[in-house]
Amino acid sequence: MDLDTTQLFAIAAALGWASGLRLYLVVFTTGLAGLLGWVTLPDGLKLLQQPLLLGASGIMLAVEFFADKIPGLDSVWDALHTVVRIPAGALLAAGGFGGDQASWSLIAALMGGTLAATSHAAKTATRAAANTSPEPFSNVGLSLLGDAAVPTMLWLSWEHPLWFFVALAAALGVMGTAIVLLMRFVRALARKWRGRSALPAA
Repeated sequence: MDLDTTQLFAIAAALGWASGLRLYLVVFTTGLAGLLGWVTLPDGLKLLQQPLLLGASGIMLAVEFFADKIPGLDSVWDALHTVVRIPAGALLAAGGFGGDQASWSLIAALMGGTLAATSHAAKTATRAAANTSPEPFSNVGLSLLGDAAVPTMLWLSWEHPLWFFVALAAALGVMGTAIVLLMRFVRALARKWRGRSALPAA
């Protein structure tokens, strides 16, 4: 199947954005879809369907699935993956165009890295805020939402790229709003603690 430029950009954007949420789910599902013939991967992504890489990503996917649902551990996991998800998102997005289109690959890498950074920042901040709640259900709910969003967005990018861009714009709007609100919350909390520390001891 020949992919036009619009679909290639949709796939690249989906890989970048989704990598900021669930990197190993992205690698595993994309590789498995290619191996089973559900999609024809671009040359730059065919490595993902190799059995060894599929096995490794599958193991990491299982670990992440459970780690992401345990309050506190999920934030540690996100912090450790800050240096992994963003460059991986850029590499996967660039791989969508392959090595024969260097200029497009560079553009895709920049886009993929930016989208990965945005989704990762929103996820990390939201989950850290959820961890302030004593009940675990909000964490599990947010984690399951991410589990569902990643394959949905990947599927849209392959089958309905224009609808994918609509969904991506909506997701980025929600994420941007969440980041702004959480930053305001953190600043207000910091001011509150500074005010308390400035009070003279009784």
